[in-house]
Formats: sequence, C-alpha cells, structure tokens
Amino acid sequence: MIQLVSLTKAFGDRVLFDKVTWQISDGDRVGLCGPNGAGKTTLLRMLAGLEELDGGSIVKPAVQKVGYLPQDGLAHAGRTLYEEASLAFEPVLAMKAEMHAIEARLGDPAIPEDEHNQMLARYSDLQDHFRLSDGYSIDLKIATVLGGLGFTQDDWERPTQTFSGGWQMRLALAKLLLARPDLLLLDEPTNHLDLDARNWLEEFLLGYPHAVILVSHDRFFLDAVVTRIADLNLRTLTDYVGNYSRYLVESEARLDRLREEKRVQDEEVARMQMFINRFRYQATKAAQVQSRIKMLEKVEIIEVPPERKHVHFHFPTCAKSGRTVLELHGVGKAYGPIVVFCETSLHIERGDRIALIGRNGAGKSTLMRMLAGVEAPDRGTRQTGHNVVMEYFAQDEAARLNPDQDVYETLVKGSPEHMVPAIRNILGGFLFSGDDIYKRVGVLSGGERTRLAVARMLLRPSNTMLLDEPTNHLDLDSKDVLLDALIAYGGTLIFVSHDRYFIDRLATKTIEIGGGEAILQLGTYEELLWRKAAAETSPVAARSPQAPGRTTGRVTTNSPAKASGPIKQARHGAQIGPGTTRSAAVVPGDGQQSHVERKRIGAEAKRVERERRALEARVASLETKIADCEAAIKAIEASMAAPGFYDDRDAASSVITRHQALMWEVGDLMHQWEELQTNAGKQ
Repeated sequence: MIQLVSLTKAFGDRVLFDKVTWQISDGDRVGLCGPNGAGKTTLLRMLAGLEELDGGSIVKPAVQKVGYLPQDGLAHAGRTLYEEASLAFEPVLAMKAEMHAIEARLGDPAIPEDEHNQMLARYSDLQDHFRLSDGYSIDLKIATVLGGLGFTQDDWERPTQTFSGGWQMRLALAKLLLARPDLLLLDEPTNHLDLDARNWLEEFLLGYPHAVILVSHDRFFLDAVVTRIADLNLRTLTDYVGNYSRYLVESEARLDRLREEKRVQDEEVARMQMFINRFRYQATKAAQVQSRIKMLEKVEIIEVPPERKHVHFHFPTCAKSGRTVLELHGVGKAYGPIVVFCETSLHIERGDRIALIGRNGAGKSTLMRMLAGVEAPDRGTRQTGHNVVMEYFAQDEAARLNPDQDVYETLVKGSPEHMVPAIRNILGGFLFSGDDIYKRVGVLSGGERTRLAVARMLLRPSNTMLLDEPTNHLDLDSKDVLLDALIAYGGTLIFVSHDRYFIDRLATKTIEIGGGEAILQLGTYEELLWRKAAAETSPVAARSPQAPGRTTGRVTTNSPAKASGPIKQARHGAQIGPGTTRSAAVVPGDGQQSHVERKRIGAEAKRVERERRALEARVASLETKIADCEAAIKAIEASMAAPGFYDDRDAASSVITRHQALMWEVGDLMHQWEELQTNAGKQ
C-alpha cells in the first residue's frame, strides 16, 4: 500500500496540492485525470522520487520497486536492442554469470576439496534462486514483450542509438514491463504506440499483478485498463471507482451537487451579509449582527471547479465534390529494397469515412501522401474527381507554421471572413486563452503547435480531408472538439489515428495496410476486430469467398448500389437493404458458385485440416518431450537432495552438468511450444 499524507506542493504562488491524503493498494490500476497543468506529471514524479515535496509525506514499503515512464526524452545507446532489454533482468543475469563462472572452475583439479564443496553448495543455491526467478524463461519474456510492442526479430541485434525517438520510448516501456516493478507509473504510454501495440499493452496491463498509475489522453485505453479514476482538481484528488466512461457520468453528477450546494450557500451568505449591512449601526441589533459575523467567519466556502468549455463548431461550407473523389490505379511504391505497395488500386467515393490501419512503418503515411498528391507513386496513376477541394494534415503539419506570426494571426490568415468571429472560441477549445493568443508560434511547445495546426485546419473550407494522426498531443477536451466537428463534417474523410475511440466514432470503412497491400474492409474497426477473431476460430470460412468482411483483390470499393443479392451484416447477421454501407461484404447465393469453385473450396478445407493435424502432432510431441525432461529433472533433484551427494566430487559434477543441460533443454522446448501455439492461433 502507498499513502500520501497531507501532501503539499507548489510552484511559486501556484499551489498544485494542498494537504492531500490518498492511498493506492497493490493491484489497483488508477487513471489520473484533470485539466492541463493540474499536476498529473508532477504527482507521478513525486511518487517516483524525482520531485521534492513541499510538505507532508509519501509512505511506502522500504523494499518497494518503482518504475516510471516519462512522456518523452529517454534515449539508449551503446548496446543492442536485446542487450538493453535484458537489463531488466540484471540481478538474474548476474546469477547466471556466477553460475557459469562456478561451472568453469569446478573442472579444475587443483581446487581444494573444501573449496570445491563450498562452490557446489553455492552453485546449488544459485540454481534454486535462478529457477525461482524464472531465469530459464528470460528469452521468452523478452521476445513476448518486444514483439508485443512492435519490434521484430531482425531488430534484436540493431544498436539502440539507431532507433528513432518513438521507438526509444517503446524500448523504455519494454524494460519497465519486463522488470515488473511493484508500482508502475506511466505518463502517456500510448503516445508512441500503433493500434496493435496499444491493444497488446491493454491486455498486458489487465494481467499486471501490481499497482499501476497512468496518465493517458486515450479514452478507449482508459476504459479498457483502469479500475479507478483519480480526478486532480482544485489542489486535491477525488477518487471514482470504475473506468473513464463511468467517471464522466459520476463526476458530472457530483459537479451538479456541488453547484447546487454552492448556490444555496451563496444565497445564505448573501442574506447574512445583507442583515449585517442593514443593522450594523443599530444598538438593539448589535448582538444579532455580531452573531452573524461570527457565523460568516466560520463558513467554509464551497469551491466548484470551473466549467469546461464545450465548443461546438461547424466547418465552413464548401461545394460538394463529384461522386468519385480519388482513384489510384496499379500504384506501386518502394524505398530502395523496401517495397511498400505493389499494384494497389483504390476507389474513394463522396461521403466515405476511411481509417487507415496498420503497424508503424507499414505505409499509412506513404499512402496518405500519395492520395494528397504530395508524393508521386513509382508507377500507376492517381486521379482526382470533379470539384474536389482537398485539405491535407500531415504528421509534421505543426513544423510548417510560420514562427513569426502569433497564434491569432495564424488562424486569421487563410480563413473565410465569416469564420473570423468564431476564431476565439475555437482557440479556447484548443486551450489557447487570454494572452496566449498573442504568443509567437516560435515560442510554443510541440504540443501547442500541434493544437494550433489542428485549429487552423478546422477553419479552411474543403469537401475532402486527409488527416495523418491529427490527435497526437491533443488532450481529451481538444479531441472532443475535433471529433464533434468531424462527426458533423459532410465531406469525405480519410484519416490515420492510433486512438481507438476516435476511430470507432468516425470510421465506416477501414483499409488494412501491410505486406505491400492495402485491403479495404467495410464496417467499423470494432467489426474488423470481430471478423478477425471469427476468422481465427474458423480459418476455412475466412479463406473462402463467402467469408464476411473481406473484399477480393487489393484495394477496391464494393459500391453497395451495384451489389446483387442481400447484404449480410457481419456483426449481427441481420439482412439490410442494398443502399447501406454498413455491411461487411456481398455474399453471393449458392446458385452463383460454380462446380470448380466448390471443388477449390473443398480442397482448401482439406489442406487446412492437414496443416491443423500436423501442428497438433508437433505440439503433442513437444509436450511429451517436455514431460520426459521434467520427470528426469525431478529425479535428478531428488538424488541431489540425498545425504552424501556431494561426497563424490566427480559424480556430483556430472549430475549437475546433466541437470543444467536438461533445464536449458526444457526452456528451449517451451519456447518452441509457445511458437507453435502462436502459429496455430494465426491459422
């Protein structure tokens, strides 16, 4: 258990914490929420021992291990990726090194018998500790965490200094997760993760055995992971049980109660003050006046957090585009030997809302640049439809702002005249208030520049928007402003985002990018995940032409208007009309399948069944070998525990060597078994 006791912290005359008492128990997963500048990062740094307290104390066990991940700024150099990740197991690896050193010395006949016996006893102790610390599964743990966070096997031997800043932060997160501290402090851990890595981290944290405190602007991530929300506001912490969605409901209800209590208190104070002012100089009322003055002095003024501004914004009007907005035909793109796309075709129609999905480096930003016309494909053609007015928001959009202009000038320039009166409201929605609007762009932080770039984009008329990670560095309130505006946007929308909530609210189609291909899937991202899960449990159905949610060929748009036969909604199985765009795929009737096609499906089913049986046989064989090795290890350990085992040095050394070899063999067999299970799940 960790306790904050009368914790106080201030910077100058700005008080962040005023005698705060709070506690967290082992196994709690707490999300820290609050407005920007409330002190969330400061609290994490104080818990990590990196920031001094002004008053009070933090009570925690003396042997407690704390791990802290800052938002950015960490870098690694001088080791390979695998060596750096292995540092999480430094004490265990030190035991392994000592065991190897003892093994090397045990064969030396010049060592006296007493010293030899001492080494054997020390070796036995080390081996027990090594096994209890899961030393034989270190490689498997490192492979699991690095793979989950997006690193490939080819990256293991790369020097850490060759990785970019985002991958450096992933490595820092991997080391923390491998070390499994008793208190895990994460400040925006999803900032540098793609969707697959975020999903993996969610699952990891759900099974994490110790306390976790995290700050995140990803609503979906908070909903999936945390069991408590600690709201940091008005110099104190308020606990809410449940996830972020429940916190929003309960905090709003609490604020309503506070506002009502404040209203009643203000009315009562006003009545007492009016009585004092009226009868202050009347001798007959002196006692009553003094009584009310004393009552006023004892009143504890109720503080109500300032109401968050809800900015409602609509994009400036723009003429509609033609039905066809963008087309790519046979597009190929490569960077040296790395092929990003080969023979990719894409047809985008007016009103499409498409999210590009794929791992980091798969080619999402490359496709966005080609769609925007910023980068030309190596081969193939790009065609723009009639009357398309395009707005492209690049990842580095913030760097393109004029550093000599102030915040207000940046938004006024290029905005329609009728939108100028709304500029101040929009700036407020993106956390620019008061004199902040007169700051020069050159002095803004990276996050502030990103928010300004997003705000500028909202003021420009367009009927087609291409957004490459517009939610980076946006807090929850700013994301809501952008999200509400995009939901009401009447044009065509193509975007890249690693925010699950953002994607689920906006996308009606997704394009999966990877392996040189880009495959269009109709339906939301949640439906895509559901179809993938269904495909893993039924690989034959997933690979047949009738598999829901998969379009044939590379990227093409199956227009619902051209579809024949009923369209089945993959998620719920309900038949809906041909005019809808929520279906997963067009499912042909049984009469449309040819005899050849049915034979092909039957052959495919038999092939899949053969592969499944072969995998099951290999898994069963490995399990038998593992059981045999474990039985042999158990027998050896029984003999090692017998009295007089170490009397015969030569015999003991050979048995210990055999035991060591069996332990390593079991570790290797377990690793093979894990890989086969993973491959079986993917088929």
